[in-house]
Amino acid sequence: MSGPVLAACDLRRTYRTAAGDVHAVDGVTLEVPPGRLVVVRGRSGSGKTTLLNLLGGLDRPDAGRVLLGDRDLTAMDDAELVEVRRREVGYVFQSFGLLPVLSAAENVSVPLRLLRTDPAERDRRVAELLDLVGLAAHAAQRPAELSGGQQQRVAVARALAGEPRLLIADEPTGQLDSGTARQVLGLLRELVDQRGVSVVVATHDPALVDLADDVLELTDGRLAADPRVEGSR
Repeated sequence: MSGPVLAACDLRRTYRTAAGDVHAVDGVTLEVPPGRLVVVRGRSGSGKTTLLNLLGGLDRPDAGRVLLGDRDLTAMDDAELVEVRRREVGYVFQSFGLLPVLSAAENVSVPLRLLRTDPAERDRRVAELLDLVGLAAHAAQRPAELSGGQQQRVAVARALAGEPRLLIADEPTGQLDSGTARQVLGLLRELVDQRGVSVVVATHDPALVDLADDVLELTDGRLAADPRVEGSR
């Protein structure tokens, strides 16, 4: 792919509250090239989560466009967006989002079941992903039997099940101690370097900022390039 994996043009999202309008995303334009780790940072309330939800098709902007390759997410209907989220975009959330009654392997298999993947191929893919995140020996354990870092790595494996070209992570280390957080960060960096996945992460974690290819600063819904980065890592 020669062009960007993801592009946003003049994105805007406003929430109306009793205290007045909140411009959560206010005219954001950006591009994510293939095989890059892009960090979006900013204070709580700066609009990071709203921006990631718009970029991944979880929410619709009031104005502007989001392009995944050459496909316009903002022009898609709900059914088309569901297919994009199943096949082309993976998500990792701060709260892990694992189903507590399912084992690690069963959690990773959920997206493949939704895609009606052949059972033998599904089992092979689940085993490969758990090995990738270093949890092959924990396949049968449920989330409550895993540490926070292990749960987040299961969440990363699940997000990769559909072989997406884009991974979106919202504060993926927010509930982890510093040592465990570095393990998860190293995994994200490895996905970019060895698998060519493009990753967009919202974070406060300075360690992840140090690992990024590109850093963007979000303030009151407006985006500016971080002074740390003038182009590439």
